[in-house]
Amino acid sequence: MRPRGKPLQQLALIFVVLFSFATAATRNPDIPDRITSAEFSRIIRDFSEEGGYFLSDNLVSNENAYLSVVNKLRDLRVSGGAYIGVGPEQNFTYIARTHPAIAFIIDIRRQAMIQHLMYKALFHLSTDRAQFLARLLSRPLTGKGVPDANSSVRELMEFFSIAPADSNYFTSNLADIERVIQSDFRFPLSPEDRNSLLQIYKAFYTDGVGISFRLGFYRRMGGFGRFPSLRDLAEQLDPDGKPGSYLARPDDYQFLRELHQKNRIIPLVGDFAGYKTLKSVGSFLRNNSCSLNVFYTSNVEMYLFQNDSFANFVENVKSLPVGSRSLFIRSVPNTWRSSFPGNRMTTLLQYISVFTKDYGDGLYTDYWTLVNTHFLSLE
Repeated sequence: MRPRGKPLQQLALIFVVLFSFATAATRNPDIPDRITSAEFSRIIRDFSEEGGYFLSDNLVSNENAYLSVVNKLRDLRVSGGAYIGVGPEQNFTYIARTHPAIAFIIDIRRQAMIQHLMYKALFHLSTDRAQFLARLLSRPLTGKGVPDANSSVRELMEFFSIAPADSNYFTSNLADIERVIQSDFRFPLSPEDRNSLLQIYKAFYTDGVGISFRLGFYRRMGGFGRFPSLRDLAEQLDPDGKPGSYLARPDDYQFLRELHQKNRIIPLVGDFAGYKTLKSVGSFLRNNSCSLNVFYTSNVEMYLFQNDSFANFVENVKSLPVGSRSLFIRSVPNTWRSSFPGNRMTTLLQYISVFTKDYGDGLYTDYWTLVNTHFLSLE
């Protein structure tokens, strides 16, 4: 016989449990609704390490499979908590899809931090995607077919692919970006920082929506086939066949803009295997009762293995407040040593708790055993 009980009470209890599970990651009562500009600037300065060298500028992503995991993130109900990432604009898409309470973007190159401050200034200055792209690319919203706040990403890209760059608009926008960073964000730019900002912004002015991955400001990547352009990445389709980048939907742009306006997307200079940055982020999250939900590493772990610093990275990961559902997002180069046919890069998910256990069990003898072990199926 089935045990007798009080059905309504049991259903109410089940609802409370399920509701608590679904919303636990989104409740972060100790994260300030708005971090002050002074605190934002202090966090960057205090948490950052000395800048280091990397072989490429990565002004835009080279990962054309970055959207392959977004449905799985949705199915797993990944939302809230904290986000850590690396690299350029693909972070905005992952942030828009997972709605963290706070995000830290960490890169070994100081130039990358300056680029994200540039992006932040553009979000502050631009009320919609059309204005954002106009300022980013130094192409005014004039002439035929001018897009508006509700234009599709295809319409945006078509307009900016033929709109001419304007040198006066470039000069005035650069001045506005510098002013916002130094006055509004309270972040002082050194002469070297200002030169980096100039070179980054000039690259978008020169190449427009055709800008793509490059080894250096004056050295385009060759010999490996064509890398995706900004337009390719913006128009990329998700697994449902719909445009999925952060530029595809007005709501995603507004979420990101609000997070920027509240100073809750914070760029830092740091090495994932370094002595300070990840540990500082971990302490901040613990002090604010916030757990890490998503850690996007791209393919940085490959270089950590090459530099014999992977063990240091593992210790830094262990210092972060994670839960059983916290995830890594990785981008893996497709070579004969990986088992993922298709694009040049494959995007994978793995639970961080599985990662630390597997490492403790000695399963990761090199980068390729890491990325081929215990990742989540996207089916």
